[in-house]
Amino acid sequence: MPSVILIYDPDCGFCRWCLGKVLAWDRRRAVRPVALDTPEADRLLADVPVAERPKSWHLVDPDGAVRSAGAGFPPLLRQLPGGGPFAAGTARFPNTTESAYRFVSGNRSIWGKFVTEGAKRRADARITERS
Repeated sequence: MPSVILIYDPDCGFCRWCLGKVLAWDRRRAVRPVALDTPEADRLLADVPVAERPKSWHLVDPDGAVRSAGAGFPPLLRQLPGGGPFAAGTARFPNTTESAYRFVSGNRSIWGKFVTEGAKRRADARITERS
């Protein structure tokens, strides 16, 4: 049973590829993907302003707490096998984690050029299988 929900942008190939990598790492099946702008995502993000929702990914824990952008890394990484040290690092340096997230997400159209169509298809298959 999933422990967290990761809300992602289904229109972004780079975002889907990143999510596919997380799902491949997540052998315990602790993460369930939910596409942004779906009724479920809207319900889960009810306390997040609508204008803020597409600006980052969002991690929702079992209690309904939402952590967005860099703040979502520590709890996400704690769910993944061997992710504890990475979770500790991102928790210890939240400003650096947030800055790195914003740098990558702000340039996702550039990073997306390096993601092949085959890689996107594999990611989409993982996402579909977990949704």
